[in-house]
This record gives sequence, structure tokens and C-alpha cells, in this order.
Amino acid sequence: MRHSQLRAFHFVATYGSFSAAAEKLKISQPAVSEQVKKLEQNYDTLLFRRQNKKITLTDEG
Repeated sequence: MRHSQLRAFHFVATYGSFSAAAEKLKISQPAVSEQVKKLEQNYDTLLFRRQNKKITLTDEG
């Protein structure tokens, strides 16, 4: 786990959007998605529910 992965997760959770998190972090949206994906793979769990362009935290998230 890297600090950048936790930071991306925190910003997505705070702003409720991968795009908004990317804008605040000043990185691309695919980069944010990749960081969260790596964090999810590291812990073998989903941290967000992704439904109809809406992001919500899972119990694990």
C-alpha cells in the first residue's frame, strides 16, 4: 500500500467522485481509478459501490 493510494481513496470518499478527486489531486481520473483499484487488490475487497455513475462506500470502505 502506498500513500498515493490512500490519498486517492480519501479524496474519492470525500468528494464522492473519481473525477472530482482527480481535479482536487491535480492528476488524471484514470490515475485515481488505478490507485483505488490497486488498493482494492491489495486488500482483496471492494471499497466503493459503483452504480449508475454514483459512488458509495462499502462496509469495508
